[in-house]
Formats: sequence, C-alpha cells, structure tokens
Amino acid sequence: MLKQKLTSPVGTLFICIQAEFITNISYDEPANWELMTGERMEQILYERLIKQLEAYFEGELEVFVLPFSLAGTPFQKRVWQALSEIPYGEVVSYKDIAIAAGSPKAVQAVGQANRANPIPIIIPCHRCVKSNGDLGGYNGTDVDKKQYLLALEKGLSLI
Repeated sequence: MLKQKLTSPVGTLFICIQAEFITNISYDEPANWELMTGERMEQILYERLIKQLEAYFEGELEVFVLPFSLAGTPFQKRVWQALSEIPYGEVVSYKDIAIAAGSPKAVQAVGQANRANPIPIIIPCHRCVKSNGDLGGYNGTDVDKKQYLLALEKGLSLI
C-alpha cells in the first residue's frame, strides 16, 4: 500500500493507493497512517493522480479518469455513483441524490454517505448541497473547502 501526502489549495491531502487502485483521499491524517508499513509505490498511478489533481486545481480538468476501489455499503456505493454523475460546476441537493440512489426518503443517510466518501474531489461530494441552497457539511471537515471547490468549478475568484 502506498501512502503519500500532497499539498493542495484545500490543504494537505492524504492519499492511499493499494495495488492498482486509489482507495482513499483524506483531508485528515488517517488514524493508522504511521502504522502502515510495506508500502509499494504504484508510481504510474500515483503520477496520473497527481497530474489530474494539479490540472483540476488549475481549472483545466473537469473529469477524473482514474481507477479506484471503494469499500462501503451498497447504499453508500449507490450514493457515490450518483455523486460521480453530477456535472462539473453544477450542484444538486441531498434529496436529488437520495432519489438517484433509489431511496428518496434517505436524505439524511445521503449526508452520512457523503461524509464517508473515501475519495472526495474525485467523487465530487462537494457538489451536493441542501435543498434551500445552503452548502451543508463537507466530508467531516470545514465547509471552506467545499466553498473553494465550488468556486473553482464555477470559475470564480479564489482570493
């Protein structure tokens, strides 16, 4: 397993790659980060990820093309799939995602699935907002990151 830190405009990203798949991107250092041993760098995949993240943060990439493997419940995987289908620069509501995931009443559970999203940015949970337009939370971190990503995608000033 490869573990790598990347400095980005939204702070340090902690990246995990296992075999040929991206398994995690986190804003916070995983609890077991220092205990991971025997990592083997999947150099080609890592370099692709970095190039795509850099291009995204430069406003030059709208769709990530990367292999990833996600561990989650069937509901979480349906939510993450629905999130992946939100076009760049657009937002949808938690309710819209609940409907797309086949559970129209599970709005609160969509929020929990967003928080559990193991690869934010790649799976764009930042594009999901409350029905009233409020941003809501963001992946267990401060909402400033969500604001930044949405502004980036809208081509707004990031100063």
